Amino acid sequence: MTGASGFVGSRLCPALVEAGHTVRAMTRHPDRYSGAGEPVAGDVGDEASLRRALEGCRAAYYLVHSLASADFQQRDAAAARAFGRAAAGAGVRRIVYLGGLGEDSDDLSAHLRSRREVERLLAEGGVPVTVLRAGIVVGHGGVSWEITRQLVAHLPAMVTPRWVHTRTQPIAVADVVRYLVGVLEAPEAEGRVFEVGGPEVLEYVEMLTRVAEIQGRRLFVVPVPLLTPQLSSRWLALVTDVDVQTGRSLVDSMSNEVVVRDDAIRGVVPIEPMSYDEAVLTALGERARERREARAGRGGTGLRGRRA
Repeated sequence: MTGASGFVGSRLCPALVEAGHTVRAMTRHPDRYSGAGEPVAGDVGDEASLRRALEGCRAAYYLVHSLASADFQQRDAAAARAFGRAAAGAGVRRIVYLGGLGEDSDDLSAHLRSRREVERLLAEGGVPVTVLRAGIVVGHGGVSWEITRQLVAHLPAMVTPRWVHTRTQPIAVADVVRYLVGVLEAPEAEGRVFEVGGPEVLEYVEMLTRVAEIQGRRLFVVPVPLLTPQLSSRWLALVTDVDVQTGRSLVDSMSNEVVVRDDAIRGVVPIEPMSYDEAVLTALGERARERREARAGRGGTGLRGRRA
């Protein structure tokens, strides 16, 4: 498992353990890892370390990307190529990758083009790759969700770019995890690409207003056609925790419609994904619980912590 301590990986590791799998959690600092599974040293930039980490594994989850770097496309390509080779050399029988939705016929953003390239490069070594493509993943700690939550929290009224009317199909992180576990246990999923999403197709502006309504807030949105991606990313960095480079990578992708066109996954992993409102309530509940625990751990001072 790469990205074992990340947004999705930290949830997927315990889910796999609970499902009866033996999990090796790859990290650059195994002495600091406290999550589920057995920590093992490895770095996607060091192919020799990948071979050691993957030795004896039947399957490998690849949950790595480098949005915060200006050269993220080159970094992700090099890492995927090395991981595919190392997996083949270690005798891994399947790689599972979480990629991004988007029509190949569209003018895909650099972010989404990179996700497609990673799919291809992972498979170059000869190991079958199962790909799950998702759009916005809703859950506490996820970058896309945090942008949504913090915009609503900080701005009762906002001037927004045209991409607020782009359609997307958000999915709860818990459902992404259920799909990721499910495809591992389904032989017919080997070497296939699946699209995953929640039950609702929403514009970004609808996502924002729904979050505001759930929290009892009123939100006024005024789209501005000439707000450029560069200005949009700086605007996001100003009012949220996201850095300018990550914001730019994500903003570029928000002009691409990310909607499920093929629901074949439902026949392989027959679950009922939760609604957007339920996913939002779950994410807000996780955040509130984390903040309560953090305050209790600091003797109730509440003086530190993440941005509101």
